[in-house]
Amino acid sequence: MHEQGLVIALVGVLGIGAQWVAWRTGWPAIVLMLAAGFLAGPVFGIFDPQHAFGDLLEPMVAIGVALILFEGGLSLDYRELRHSGDAVWRLATIGVVIGWALGAFAAHEIANLAWPVAVLFGGILVVTGPTVVIPLLRQSSVQTRPASILKWEAIVNDPTGALCAVIAYEYFRIVAERPEATLWEVVPPMIIAVILSGLIGYAAAKAIAWAFPRGAIPEYLKVPVLLTSVIGVFVLCNQIEHEAGLLAVTVMGVALANMHVSSLRSIHPFKQNIAVLLVSGIFILLSASLTVDDLRYLDPRTGTGMSFLLFLLALLFVVRPATILISLLFSKVPWNERLFLAWIAPRGIVLVAISGLFALRLNELGYADGNLLIGLSFAVVVVTVFAHGFTIDIAARLLKVKGDTRPGLLIVGSTPWSIALAEEMKALGTGVMIVDPSWQALSEARKRGLPFYHGEILNEATEHNLDLTPYQVLVAATGNEAYNALVCNEFAHEIGRDSVYQLGQSTNETDKHALPPSIRGRALFESGFGVSDVIERQQQGWIFRKTTLSEEFDFEDAQAKLPESAHMLLILRESGRMRFFTHVVRPDPRPGDTVISFTPPRTKTAEEVAAKKAAKSGGKPQTA
Repeated sequence: MHEQGLVIALVGVLGIGAQWVAWRTGWPAIVLMLAAGFLAGPVFGIFDPQHAFGDLLEPMVAIGVALILFEGGLSLDYRELRHSGDAVWRLATIGVVIGWALGAFAAHEIANLAWPVAVLFGGILVVTGPTVVIPLLRQSSVQTRPASILKWEAIVNDPTGALCAVIAYEYFRIVAERPEATLWEVVPPMIIAVILSGLIGYAAAKAIAWAFPRGAIPEYLKVPVLLTSVIGVFVLCNQIEHEAGLLAVTVMGVALANMHVSSLRSIHPFKQNIAVLLVSGIFILLSASLTVDDLRYLDPRTGTGMSFLLFLLALLFVVRPATILISLLFSKVPWNERLFLAWIAPRGIVLVAISGLFALRLNELGYADGNLLIGLSFAVVVVTVFAHGFTIDIAARLLKVKGDTRPGLLIVGSTPWSIALAEEMKALGTGVMIVDPSWQALSEARKRGLPFYHGEILNEATEHNLDLTPYQVLVAATGNEAYNALVCNEFAHEIGRDSVYQLGQSTNETDKHALPPSIRGRALFESGFGVSDVIERQQQGWIFRKTTLSEEFDFEDAQAKLPESAHMLLILRESGRMRFFTHVVRPDPRPGDTVISFTPPRTKTAEEVAAKKAAKSGGKPQTA
């Protein structure tokens, strides 16, 4: 018990620590997690998951993978397929068949695996893995269509790859018992099991979609009921057929996502946190479970190691490109996007977990090459993540599928103050978007050529009609403080609590009417100006001013040049990152930053007034 508790704590520290380092450095998180687990396991021998958890390790990993696939399914909305549906359908059908055939052929001819092992491994290689694809897309700004195709392919093909491996395993198991058996004795029962599992997953989603909005489940039990249902569906369908549970939970997640159950929005932050914890934990456990013997096969100085190296190169430069280019022949996907998709195919948790599972089963059938799958699957994960994780930005830029990398500003509420702010930020090269449900309120934004969205920001349809990916900062600036707080609270989990701002409580309001800080966004300006405050000052002629800092002209110099009553709003870094002055935080100004301030109109000096009069009269300034 003591050892298990220690291992769980270490897995948490290493997994979340690796995720934090990835966030700070921009490196692929999966690479750091694999490295952390590998160092803690076979290198330094700090802990051995197999020794600590024994027979429980396999079901723990399997349930974790099921929950990850369910969470990924919840992020798939059919409306995303308006521009990428044909490509996704092709990759989920034609692509699976081609990828399976080419992967199996390469595994047999290049890696020298026995045909049964090669065919099974080729099926597993169909997966690309949402646990690595989605973080890569999050770290690198890729245009909407190729990003959507990669995300859908990763989530849909994960259970498909598992089922391909199951079909191969069941066939070779039956042939080992009865050599005269045919493929038709395996496939029809498998198809029935797959259909039945899919129906069970859909039925579970339908039951939840019916019960949650009707109050049949209390709010505090919704998350436990949902997680328990996912695990129950997964285990039940696995009793019907091995790994059919992965398909069932994926269907369950996708079905729930498209039934638009409003109460599921409240558990969104929790399911995201669960996914991060599970991804971190599973990668650490699996990489720490490796042994020196598993890795000895990968030594390029040996014949086996060289064969594996050539196989990995074939996987990167032949199998994946051929699969994509053949599958998308005569499709509407542009060639630059096809080439980008042909390169990006990192593998993740499902590949390692399923390979480890079937390696043991193949050994039981007498196929010695089954042992090779563990080390080879890790090699595929490491090589593809390194190759694609560190080149996705370069590939996206060269193939012109790079989205806007400069952080954008989403402004909720079309008011004279917010329009002036949007104009100032747009002039500085920051992408802006003004959102307002009133067409009349947006008239001034339209006149000035500012990007706008006519609609209710809290409406669920907005998520699908407006791509929010480019906007890393939100400012709620409508005339209703409570509504501003509601908007900030709603988007805090998606954009980040430290990146949602609103105008503060007006100075003429009493404290008893103030909203609790826990439900508000960060209050703009150190003074916490409210809606009526900025409206009043703008009517008095206050404007936004920008000042660029340098080594010679620092923040104190900039303040000295401004009127004493000026208020600092934000600092714009050279990278485009925005740091706002709030009632609790003052950002650290640096050379190269641009300071945006909200200032009163500059009063003209006597000399300037006299010069203006002289210019009008054509004479010289008069002196008293």
